[in-house]
Amino acid sequence: MAETRVDAQALEAFCVAAMRAAGIGDEDAKLSARVFVTTDTWGTFTHGTRQIRGLMRNVRRGRLAAGAREQVAAEGPSWAMIDARDGMPPAISCRATMLGVDKARDTGMAYVGVRGSSHFGAAGYYANLIAEHGMFGMAMCNVEPCMTVPGARSRILGTNPIAWAAPTGTGRTIMLDIATSAVAATKIFAAKTEGRSIPDTWLVDDAGAPTTDPSIYPEHGAQLPMAGHKGYGLAVLVEILTAVLTGSAMMGEVHSWVADDPDPPNQGHAFLVLDIGAMMPREQFFARMATLSAAIKGADRAAGGTIYLPGEMEWQRREQALAEGIALPEDVLISLRGLAADSGLDATQFGLDLGG
Repeated sequence: MAETRVDAQALEAFCVAAMRAAGIGDEDAKLSARVFVTTDTWGTFTHGTRQIRGLMRNVRRGRLAAGAREQVAAEGPSWAMIDARDGMPPAISCRATMLGVDKARDTGMAYVGVRGSSHFGAAGYYANLIAEHGMFGMAMCNVEPCMTVPGARSRILGTNPIAWAAPTGTGRTIMLDIATSAVAATKIFAAKTEGRSIPDTWLVDDAGAPTTDPSIYPEHGAQLPMAGHKGYGLAVLVEILTAVLTGSAMMGEVHSWVADDPDPPNQGHAFLVLDIGAMMPREQFFARMATLSAAIKGADRAAGGTIYLPGEMEWQRREQALAEGIALPEDVLISLRGLAADSGLDATQFGLDLGG
């Protein structure tokens, strides 16, 4: 099958039009499209444009409020709590991130929490947005329970993603975006579809015993945290900063954004910003980051090995995607074709060939 590559700008324009067709305002549509298309250029297709169709379905069902505008519920010089009011999560998260950046410029560091939200895409986008302003950023989100914890057998916590990004002065940040589970659920579903077994570190069955059988999930079983108690501890950290502190739903109170559920998800987000320039001249920081990067990249390599900095592969993929087009996987193309049908749009009018 021939590879399908699409132009990033054309894809972004199509996504904006599809969201506007569902009633999303122009600013929110443009911010959200930028989040999802950028994520696709990084090669993180699980959290890119394939998610838009599900979000627009929630708009039509009333689980997302197309015209809602978030409100600052409370704030201080270096912090803020935002009520998303079930509005468009990526757009709200972009504005929350920038509020944190503005506050950090004044105070040196800031925390912005969000409640009453839903799926915001890839946490790494917002951490990187902070780093693009010369600051160190962190972003995280809680999700509905699908993961157990050491010593338990039931689903207790979500895969609660956490991301960070640091500026380097080169145009490429150093960044990391991870779920706190042992593996992304998409890998479990892929093994299930293909009839393959999985490592026994990915899932437990209903009795809490490790299993290599992916066919039980998601109807039964639970995902395992990465690195045992370490991933568990990080998931709890995310739950505290995104849910306990913000007043959003916690653990089993969170409703899945993809489920056939009439209630809004009420997820929480958190964004942390550290203004490097308030503590050290940025050029000095960038020089020290260059020293750090050179030391890592210059380490002795194993036979046939390649050393990458965190985020380096994503930046390489983005540069190629912008130059040659984004090579979208078939599941993403299927979702985009469905989005076009739902929206009454002809993708070819945007210069897109979505196959099919």
